Amino acid sequence: MRRAAFLLVALLALGAASPERSPVVLALTPISRLDLLWWRARFVAKDKELHAGRVDLVFYGDSITADYERAGPPAWQDFRPVWQHYYGSRHAVNLGFKGDTTANLLWRIEHGEAAGIAPRVAVVLIGANNLGRLHWSAEDTLAGIDADIAALHARLPHTAILLLGILPSERSTFATRTTAIVNQALAMHYAHVPGVTFLDIGGVFVKEGKLDRTLFLDPLLTPPEAPLHPTAEGQARMAAAIEPTLSALLNTR
Repeated sequence: MRRAAFLLVALLALGAASPERSPVVLALTPISRLDLLWWRARFVAKDKELHAGRVDLVFYGDSITADYERAGPPAWQDFRPVWQHYYGSRHAVNLGFKGDTTANLLWRIEHGEAAGIAPRVAVVLIGANNLGRLHWSAEDTLAGIDADIAALHARLPHTAILLLGILPSERSTFATRTTAIVNQALAMHYAHVPGVTFLDIGGVFVKEGKLDRTLFLDPLLTPPEAPLHPTAEGQARMAAAIEPTLSALLNTR
């Protein structure tokens, strides 16, 4: 009931029209990607990493989070120094999976990625892939994110959760509008949920009121693509933006 009420009130307050709903909301349905060999291999490897030693900090997400493991050259995709600078000494584990949606993250949480560990903080950045080719609605995406947070809370009751807003992109009018709706609704809801801190750092990627394309690697690809994934510099700015909040959460646990 709490989840349903939150979604209804948030969307009505934002003036969002509710599309016709399907009987099954895929965004909050646990969906695996084990049929993809690389995804299966990463899932198995990350399970071993999670249980190989001390874990104080966990990052749950998609390719934006996974990119912390990429190394250059070129400099714009040399992310590892950023990870090492901010998280290398913090017993952190990167659980970012390229292409994952809220549904895929929910499956991972329910199948071991929150079992047998007790991190101080879990950072969650998810939802961007809901708004790509899938075109899942704001309502469904909010439900999916809420399901992910609820699943983490149930399994990690003593872990502080730092929920990040979906980052801005330039993929479509739908993605831009839905990102704004989702982030505003999350800010409203999680201002009152104990154990969860919501942080919208989208402003890091905006310059003079417009998306700063220089902070995204996609336009540098061949062929170029629409801005979605931060460059190493963009990722460093993102890490710097969350650092005061993250540091405070880590130090109070």
